[in-house]
Amino acid sequence: QLVESGGGSVQAGRSHRLTCIASGIAGHSYYEPNCMGWFRQVPGKEREGVAAIDSDGVTIYADSVKGRFTISQDNVKDTLYLQMTSLKPEDTALYFCAASPLNYGAGLNSLAYRTWGQGTQVTVS
Repeated sequence: QLVESGGGSVQAGRSHRLTCIASGIAGHSYYEPNCMGWFRQVPGKEREGVAAIDSDGVTIYADSVKGRFTISQDNVKDTLYLQMTSLKPEDTALYFCAASPLNYGAGLNSLAYRTWGQGTQVTVS
């Protein structure tokens, strides 16, 4: 399962960090972690890929957050992070952590992810 935390209300321009703790993910290990990603969704819109990281630590970002958000993982702690800086009101969304059964190539395609957290709300004003 995946459990996100760190959501809340943030002032525009400030920084904030989301955390996702993984447990019991099939095939996910310290030596060969699965692709992990952060997605977000606002009411009435499709879920959007924000950032992802593969087994080699290679990252990919949506153009809307490139240069502002950083995805990272601590494989010892089985924890995924999303460091968000220079937050904008348009970053307001329900943020989800996700794990793919793939080690590579999942990218920002939500269909490539099988395990999802419950989401944590981030509101920027």
